[in-house]
Amino acid sequence: MIGLEEYWRRFREAARDQGFAEECLVATDAGPVWAFARVPSLGERPVYLSSGIHGDEPAGPLALLELLESGALAGLPSCLLCPLLNPTGILAATRETARGVDLNRDYLQRSTPEVRAHVAWLERHPWPEMLISLHEDWESAGFYFYEINLGREEPVRVERIFEAVAPWLERERAERIDDHEVREPGWIFHRAEADLPDSWPEAIFLAKSGCPLSFTFETPSSVALERRVAAHVAAARTVLGGWIGA
Repeated sequence: MIGLEEYWRRFREAARDQGFAEECLVATDAGPVWAFARVPSLGERPVYLSSGIHGDEPAGPLALLELLESGALAGLPSCLLCPLLNPTGILAATRETARGVDLNRDYLQRSTPEVRAHVAWLERHPWPEMLISLHEDWESAGFYFYEINLGREEPVRVERIFEAVAPWLERERAERIDDHEVREPGWIFHRAEADLPDSWPEAIFLAKSGCPLSFTFETPSSVALERRVAAHVAAARTVLGGWIGA
């Protein structure tokens, strides 16, 4: 992972060049949390990409930087970006914040300043029509993803995601992943309910607030960082293809 100052410099520069408005959500001991919005019309529902909510998962923030700098997001009519939600965790390489809180379980209670500021920012914009969230898993051997889908299922899209990721990672073959049943290897079709009722992840909060579709991509932390980043980029590009130019 590059340094936080360099990361934010590059991200902010590329975002400005592509018409994003930036906002500092909250200051932390490791620096600010920045968010970016390009929403031409208040009635236009954006695609939202999120990463870096767990500090020991650097592949997501780096993949989102690559997607932005490569122009992969330029064709999205409306877009929201939160590339690094947990800077104190990134700095310490810990899942939780410096205060020991897992931000991705705090979207019901909203006990942390990071999550309160993040939710307030989301609520100032049109609600996303899709979420892509980039994560890693320290226990898995292959790539897998969660899908929350309140609309029409598209099994073909699932296979395209795995085909896109295949040059870098095999799909996870376990019959149960993180104590979840799989619809098919590597694909968890998750209902819009939290596994622990009082501990909402970001994706559950989005679904319950009106986002009908989300993908949470998980790469295995045991493989080389470059492969994890490339897999995230490939998976996100595959899903975003249906929204580019829409």
